[in-house]
Amino acid sequence: MADQLSNPAQVLVVIPTLNEEAHIESCIRSLLVQDGQNCAIVVCDGLSTDRTREIVMSLQDTYPELKFLENEKRLQSAAINHAVATHATSETRYIVRCDAHSSYPENFISRVVAKLQETEAASVVTVMDSVGSTCFERANAWAVDTPLGSGGAAHRAGATSGYVDHGHHAGFDIDWFRRIGGYDETFTHNEDAEYDHRLGLAGGKVYLDADIRIEYTPRGSLAALMRQYYNYGKGRARTTLKHRMRPKIRQMVPVLALLGVIFGIALLPVTPWLALIPLSYLLLLSCVSVAFAVAKKSVCGFWTGPALATMHMSWGWGFLAGLIKFGTRHARRDVLRTANAEEK
Repeated sequence: MADQLSNPAQVLVVIPTLNEEAHIESCIRSLLVQDGQNCAIVVCDGLSTDRTREIVMSLQDTYPELKFLENEKRLQSAAINHAVATHATSETRYIVRCDAHSSYPENFISRVVAKLQETEAASVVTVMDSVGSTCFERANAWAVDTPLGSGGAAHRAGATSGYVDHGHHAGFDIDWFRRIGGYDETFTHNEDAEYDHRLGLAGGKVYLDADIRIEYTPRGSLAALMRQYYNYGKGRARTTLKHRMRPKIRQMVPVLALLGVIFGIALLPVTPWLALIPLSYLLLLSCVSVAFAVAKKSVCGFWTGPALATMHMSWGWGFLAGLIKFGTRHARRDVLRTANAEEK
């Protein structure tokens, strides 16, 4: 395991932020344990209205390599691209992307860079272990790290290293990043999966290092979780349409669950037996809640069922909304392309 960066000038660390006053200081301090003190760390902020900027500025006296950059486009995708365009030098070979909601293990930066060098992968991704401090955050964390919450995604509580299609972004070879044009800045969500898909099409490989694990603090309320997963589903729909992809079975489970509940309730007067669908789903969630409450010896476990229902319903609704919204746009573009081709 690398314990320090052999050449800090080769590494650019980027932290996209937007109103992260509750987490940004702990995130930065975790990165600055040993190996982050000598490389450039850029907090690219989407015009936060809280104390995020003030907190970062207060840390600059202690950590002179810490930089603050405004991101007028406000999106994470634009933040990474802007930081790379502004602060990458001729010496920069690697980009390390960090999430303000996360705490990082000792020597995280050097370990990611070492794995990029060892595997010669275009991108290195890591495992996220969800943790929480409030009752709902803990339940949310327990739920999302199960197959019911993440669909069995390798970067959610996974234990096996290897090449994957997608994972939680950690490190990039800057040549590959530039070759495929960085992130698509029109994406508000799912920009990481969209990037990985384009990377794969270009021949780049993504390596998941299951030994490098980060702690992630999930959303702390049902409303915040609902917004997050609605946007996740919407973003996945856009990626699917942009690249004419076939959705994976695990991605369709939330959509089927949503449609099953809707039709089961709507058609209840006509076909009473369809009530079995929402009732079965409710029973499953109830069993999960009880199981977690018993296994964790905590009443917080009873929140896992509502958290899972929120994830499933919101993601499914977001995906369907995204298909309608972006599908209409793509259809219009196809019509215009056809008309222009015929005119020529």
